[in-house]
Amino acid sequence: MGAEREARACAAFYGALGHGGPGGSALRCLRSLRLFAGSTAKRCRDKHLEEALLLARALSEELRALGEAEARPLLRCVLAFQLEASGSSSAFHKLEQIVTQLAVGQEALLSQEVGALLASLAPHGEVLSPEDLQAVCMFIEESSLGRDHWRQNLAPLLQRLAATLRWVLQSQLAPSSTWGYLAVKACLQLFQALPKDVAPLAWSAAAKSETLQSILGLLLEVVAGKVPNKDMQLLAGTALSMLVNTAPQPQSGASAALTLFQLTDQGVGELRFGELVVENPRVLDAAGLERLVLSRGLLTCCKADILSCQLDSLTQQACLLLDVLFPAVRALNKEQKDCHYYCFQVLALWLRRLQENLPELWRLRGGRILAEDTELLQQLTQLVWDNAETPVEGVSEFIQSSFRLLLEIYDLECQHFKDQERPLYRHMLQRAVSMPWQIKARYVPLCAIVPYVGSQQVLNTYLDLPQHLLNCLATNHLCPVATELYRVLVQQQRSEGAGGTEEALAERWAQRWLPLLCQALRSPLPILQSNAANHLLAWTLRQLPATHALLAAQFDGQDAAALRAWVSLLRAQKSIVGTLPLQGEALARLRTCLRAREEGVRLAALGLLCCSPSSGQALSGTEEQLLREFLPLNLTGDTSAFRQLLQAAVRKALVRLRDSALARLRGKVTVEPGEEAGQPDQAVGFVEWLLQLSVSSLTPGANYQRKKTALLLLAAILETCTDTWSPERKKGQPPRTMAALLSHARQNGCWDFFSRPNLLALLSCLQDSTNEIRDLASELLVRYFPAAFPSSLTPALLQLAQDALSSPRVQEAEAGAVLMKTILQKSDGSTMKILALETEAAQTPPNHGLCFAQHLLRMLQAQHAAARQDLLRAAAVAPMHGVIAALRRCLLQVPEVAASMRAAESAQSWQEFLTGLVTTARDITSLLLGALQSPGADEQAAAPSFADMGNAIGSLITLGKGQQEEEEDSVLLSEEHSLILTCCWVSVKEIGLLLGGLAELLLLPVLPSGVGPLLTLASLQTAARVFQEILLRCRHWGAVEGCSMGFTKFCAALLNHPDTELRAIPQTMLDQGLEALSGPRSSSITRRAAGFPMLFLCIVSGENPAQARPLLTRCIQTLLALASTALPQDWDQTLDLPQVCALHVLQTLVRGAGLGSALLRHATPMVALALQGLGSPCWAMRNAAIQLFSALTSRLLGQKRSRAEGCPAEGLSLPAFLGQHPQLGAVLLAELGAATTGGPCLRPALHAVLTLLAQLQPGPDGPDSPSARFLEPLLGLAASPIYAVRAMAAKALVPVVPPPQRPALLLRLAQQLPVPGGVCSHNALHGHLLQMRALLAPTTGSDGLPAEALRPVALQLEARGWLLTPAQRCPLVRAAFLQVLALLPASLSPGFMQSIREAISAELGSLTLGKEPRCAELQVGSAVLHQTMARFTCSEAARLADSERIGAVCSLLRQPNPDVQLAVLSWVVEGEGEKCKGLEKALRLTLLENLQSVLRDRRNKEFLKLYLEALMHLCRNPSSWSQEASPKLQGSSSACVEMLLLMMETEHPGPDLLFQALCAASLLLALGFGDEDSPLVWRWVAALEACSRSVSAEVLRLAAARSLQTAGMEVLRRSLGAAHPWLVPVALRVISVGIHLLQDEEQEVQHEASGFASLVQHSTGEPGGDGCVQGNVGLLGLLQLLPREFGHHPETFGSLLQHLPVLNLRGIVEELENNKAPSLYKEDEPNVFAEPAVLAQQLLPFLLQLLEKVPDASPLHASALRWLEAAGPGVLQDLRYCKHLWSQEAVSRWWMKALGCAKLRAALDVLLVRARLAAHALRVLGESHGAGLGLGCSAQELEQELALVQGLLAQHGLAPAPSQGDAPREPGSPPGND
Repeated sequence: MGAEREARACAAFYGALGHGGPGGSALRCLRSLRLFAGSTAKRCRDKHLEEALLLARALSEELRALGEAEARPLLRCVLAFQLEASGSSSAFHKLEQIVTQLAVGQEALLSQEVGALLASLAPHGEVLSPEDLQAVCMFIEESSLGRDHWRQNLAPLLQRLAATLRWVLQSQLAPSSTWGYLAVKACLQLFQALPKDVAPLAWSAAAKSETLQSILGLLLEVVAGKVPNKDMQLLAGTALSMLVNTAPQPQSGASAALTLFQLTDQGVGELRFGELVVENPRVLDAAGLERLVLSRGLLTCCKADILSCQLDSLTQQACLLLDVLFPAVRALNKEQKDCHYYCFQVLALWLRRLQENLPELWRLRGGRILAEDTELLQQLTQLVWDNAETPVEGVSEFIQSSFRLLLEIYDLECQHFKDQERPLYRHMLQRAVSMPWQIKARYVPLCAIVPYVGSQQVLNTYLDLPQHLLNCLATNHLCPVATELYRVLVQQQRSEGAGGTEEALAERWAQRWLPLLCQALRSPLPILQSNAANHLLAWTLRQLPATHALLAAQFDGQDAAALRAWVSLLRAQKSIVGTLPLQGEALARLRTCLRAREEGVRLAALGLLCCSPSSGQALSGTEEQLLREFLPLNLTGDTSAFRQLLQAAVRKALVRLRDSALARLRGKVTVEPGEEAGQPDQAVGFVEWLLQLSVSSLTPGANYQRKKTALLLLAAILETCTDTWSPERKKGQPPRTMAALLSHARQNGCWDFFSRPNLLALLSCLQDSTNEIRDLASELLVRYFPAAFPSSLTPALLQLAQDALSSPRVQEAEAGAVLMKTILQKSDGSTMKILALETEAAQTPPNHGLCFAQHLLRMLQAQHAAARQDLLRAAAVAPMHGVIAALRRCLLQVPEVAASMRAAESAQSWQEFLTGLVTTARDITSLLLGALQSPGADEQAAAPSFADMGNAIGSLITLGKGQQEEEEDSVLLSEEHSLILTCCWVSVKEIGLLLGGLAELLLLPVLPSGVGPLLTLASLQTAARVFQEILLRCRHWGAVEGCSMGFTKFCAALLNHPDTELRAIPQTMLDQGLEALSGPRSSSITRRAAGFPMLFLCIVSGENPAQARPLLTRCIQTLLALASTALPQDWDQTLDLPQVCALHVLQTLVRGAGLGSALLRHATPMVALALQGLGSPCWAMRNAAIQLFSALTSRLLGQKRSRAEGCPAEGLSLPAFLGQHPQLGAVLLAELGAATTGGPCLRPALHAVLTLLAQLQPGPDGPDSPSARFLEPLLGLAASPIYAVRAMAAKALVPVVPPPQRPALLLRLAQQLPVPGGVCSHNALHGHLLQMRALLAPTTGSDGLPAEALRPVALQLEARGWLLTPAQRCPLVRAAFLQVLALLPASLSPGFMQSIREAISAELGSLTLGKEPRCAELQVGSAVLHQTMARFTCSEAARLADSERIGAVCSLLRQPNPDVQLAVLSWVVEGEGEKCKGLEKALRLTLLENLQSVLRDRRNKEFLKLYLEALMHLCRNPSSWSQEASPKLQGSSSACVEMLLLMMETEHPGPDLLFQALCAASLLLALGFGDEDSPLVWRWVAALEACSRSVSAEVLRLAAARSLQTAGMEVLRRSLGAAHPWLVPVALRVISVGIHLLQDEEQEVQHEASGFASLVQHSTGEPGGDGCVQGNVGLLGLLQLLPREFGHHPETFGSLLQHLPVLNLRGIVEELENNKAPSLYKEDEPNVFAEPAVLAQQLLPFLLQLLEKVPDASPLHASALRWLEAAGPGVLQDLRYCKHLWSQEAVSRWWMKALGCAKLRAALDVLLVRARLAAHALRVLGESHGAGLGLGCSAQELEQELALVQGLLAQHGLAPAPSQGDAPREPGSPPGND
């Protein structure tokens, strides 16, 4: 704290001078500097430094007039601050400006002070501390006076640096320590800043420095890896390069650099570096990074003349860059090191230095460097291609720059030497095009080539490029390169068409790119649509403005795809031009988009409304109105992405409102008369409306989606419209003039953001059952609300939190923990007094955090004591996990507590507390884990078995119940069992998270000097034992996983700590684990303790990923050696073998996400081990080996992004895979070779190898491709006698053969097929056909091989057509041959195709009922053949659309053979025939014609289900074919419906068949029904209601929703006329089903139901386009339909009332008052999405509207009167009960708990709605009915009672205030009520 001491002295000095003149100015400057030093946030520090600089400029003139004595204190003080700020370059630079400004005219004084300051750093040559080193570096880098000082004191500085480096290398510092790094950095900056002063010391014999010689030797030791710190090594290489730069002649520097390389290659020797001579250190670095370090250093900063000068010691024309560095770079990129990133960086650096030095190198070599025939060009090209597909993060940028630099250098040479022939471009283009589209490396060279060959040549050579770019845009990791290639091509096209008009350029663009962009923007894939809109569309409009008209013409449809594309285009255009007029057709269309069912369309439209190029652009009145319509309907968005994007859009709108209002208030914008947009009142009104909408949506009865959206909107409001300044945030801070707008709003009575109702609403969210709601509400309370809770709420909150912490339910306990943390953050002195009274403490610590923590620890210790007495009772009423979670949150997530721990004055108290906490955690862990062991069992390393745990828990239950007799065994766990298990596992998990978080928090920061460690060594060793005990004795995976997270943090904190004793703790644990693993064991570790492998994973994951990983290497090597050990002769299958354990641990390490690429270095031996284990005689070994191999496959190939099993859409190519793991290729080849060279047929590892190969992609077509070695072994596997091997070998062949080579291989395979009469193995024949099928199958995004290239193959197959005839006896061969032919339809001759059809017809025609097979025995595979033939017939009919073929397909459906029928129906369901409408029509009519007979004989339920599914698929749009269907049904429609309903009612089919039956019955009803069918309609609607119930299966609710669209719409349409009055009650029931399903918890059901609501809207003439509306819009439409169309029907009122729930208010209140111990589990709600209270609010206006239509003596009058008679007295009683209850003081005991009770809030909301409805009914029906119905009050009295009760409830946060009549309503108000 030297700066603070100087500041105090300075303040005293200038204070004595007085506050006038220089003294006052100096004190103000000093104050700013002290504020700077005391701030932690960068923005605050910068702000105070800026103030100090301004004051210094003003003070400079005054100081100049004074003497040195007056200026010295301030200069000395600023320099002291500068010294302490040496860790921040920006702050140091700003302080340098201040000190320079203050010293104008007194430079000598400043130089003297700087010298004195720097001389005080280690004055006697001792070791420099890290802070001193940082100061040395900063004064060298940023201060000219500092450089002058070090120049004059160079020798002492060198001595100190040498001493420091030597000490660092001799000490065992942590690998993550920055001490050595800073020492090397100081050397580097010294060589860089003072080269002329350093040069004589190294290169002159007279001035040679022994100290510099010592530093050189020490730097070489660093390079050799004496300190395992990669960053330090790399910096040392750069420092050596800077020392090379000091050479007086380039040749001297080049010779010194060459010597460095020779010594690293040749080993021990002597290095002569100029005049310095040092011994080469023994190579210590196991990773061998010396060449990398030196190469990178020289390429980074070595002078160009040194790199390119001629080397005398090598051959003539040799230079450092070409002849020394390039071989090193090439070798580095060939080797497999754990530093791929730096290797590729070195390659890119080498190319850049080559480009910079081309002229000098041409002169040296006398010609071209990269001529066509040079080995250098070939090696460079191969090097770049080999590494193009590397998966290492960050490397792709180096690969891109390498391609670009290579082509630039090649182009420069060709231009310089006037070479017109440039074959490199052609070769590179052809090679890139020959790669599969899934390979990312294909697009990088294409981007580089385009400027040199032109866009036209690329597009002509690569015809599929637009389609492949589409595929890439739909694939996240390929999207960036595809976007870059598109932009490069379009820019090139624009430059090639320079001089033309914009319209001509747009037309040229449209020829190639318009279809691509339109298809992408209309795509149903959200990722493709958004990527095209974000990355291509706006960029295209900026480059080519005339393309807007072309695109707009493509998107004029009303379907969802066109709307989404249109909005995207409009938004992109708005981002460019600024504003777009919204009126007329555009406004109507935008409104349609805002009401659309698809989230993407709605979000795009919302984004269009809210976005603007300028944040100060006001929101127009139309935009505001649309937002007010949109937001209430979209609070229940189902996906997290929708909610986040909604918040982001609304935040933009709020910023626009705020900034435009502030501009008006500041008078910067002129106000037009009558203009509202941008007025402050507009912003105030909209924000107030949005605030009320958000807060009213936070009721406990609202669903999760509504509450989460409301909290996000509230967060956006508070972030945007308050003046809360968050120093830690860089963006989103409020404007400085925000106070003016806040004052304006509050003058109007608005923007009371922190009111009591808002506070209570957020407090209710803290009791939510989901952590997302709780955490977000807590964050808003802590960040924005006043510093302390009101004192009236604090006692109730504390009581609620403590009650919740004692709940056995995990969610409630976690809610209590969040509440306790929030109370701590909002606490004041009164809170501390309450805690002191509770604990009867004599005094409370002054520290709030410590007081809270001690209180929680006392609670925990009391609960632990209770658990020791009676664990069963403790688990029910005082489980420990809630308090532990509260401790974790309070200690780890509250910044003030962390700051308090680091404060010196409270360190002792915290240390005592933490020691007690760790001890308590140990005791609890021992108690809980011991309780789960059988009584009397010894503690063991392995976890107890399930039987042991069951016995132990049974004993505890018996003991807890008072030695009662044990109950009978049950299959299900009892409540008591679950209580004990939950208490044990959750508490253990929380202990692991707590201890790990504490270690992470307290071990890494540097504590003040003189303060001992808060976690002592003994405490850390205790914590380590706790972790070890949990992981070794725990069976519960959730507990293991949670504990593992904490243990990983624990190990990371220890392994990166400078204390060697602490670093040894995890190392010792690893040694103990490996020892336990290899020892004999009598109990299973891997199966019985999931935590044992995690022990190893956590320890090795804790190592610093940026450094060497010695623990990981040692662990894997030990495990590999152990797993490779031969099994003993007498191994026991029932015991765990060490080899098996080792394999399981390896698998866990491979799956560990934290190890990343570090494991790839060990991939080859692990793969070899797994393959070896697959052949073990021990099942456990084989099981462990296959799991390890699976994990390795995922790690080697990356996560599979495609869902298509066995056909990944993207991935590594085989050559790239072998390039990254060259030794692995030999392992795989050896296994393939062993399988094809005779020996046993069964090779257990073979299938695994084939599976791995099949997941790769084909590479480019090259003569030296490493994949060629795999071809012959895979072809040889075609003859394998094992079917699975043949099938997988065919899949594995695909990545081995590049597409250009496939026609030749296919021809070869076709020629090997036998001619008629030829002899061939059936296995080999079948295998060859499978291989041909695999090679011919088109890949994703590709159309397959061209037909003309396959014509020779087709000719060979035609000559072997006998393979399809019965002459070939094997049905599987015939089926495989037909599948091959099906892939060649365009290449086969018409005559041969006819012969195929005849053969199929003959074969299938012979399958008549009752005819015996031609073979005496049943042929295996005949069903496969017949199904293949049927599918081929269907495909040909769809392809040719020929009536004869279509008739043949229909005849197949009439065949009695079930295999053929199933094949055709499956083909239909898969959607293969959708392109041929004629075929679909024929199949549809055939299925309808045969439906009655199929239903009559419905014994085969699977066949019936598939038949109905196919029928429904073909009848997707009934309106287009209903006229054709009637003749085919021939009056059987009613009979079919009757049979379907009978099956549903009596036969109880499974849900899938019930789904199809209901949909089919609805479809048949939609075709037409008459009055005589009314019983069927009533039965149908009853089935519809039964399926739509919340308790029904999801598939049945989905069937009900689809049935609404088919038959429900027809019922509704007919009921609206007067001809069918009996249909009105049916229609009302149908509408009720629709209302119910629109609130379903499954999004798919909601979507289908919204389709019905959309049809209703369109049929009644409502606006909304042709697409489906959103569910909430549809619900509003159905509610509006009821009073409009059915308002006078007597059942309408009751139909609406049935959606108004009746809840037992008294029972709910009594349950709360009793405060019984809760059971462990709550009963699940059947529909968690339903919101009874919200629905009640929506129904109220429509019910009131119906009552307004009640004339006297009408049927509706009677309905309302009956309801009032039944419900009125109960409503009045409940109101009086509420008034009595909430008027008492006793309610204060539980009202805070009631605040978060969803049942109570729903009951109260529904009561208020029913009361309002009753009052209105009483007023409308007449006051006279009140007494007759037993109400005993008038409508006015009822309304007064209602207002009084609502006021009481509002005081307790349980209802909105009665005066809030203008609060935003839920979407439910009928039109006209606004």
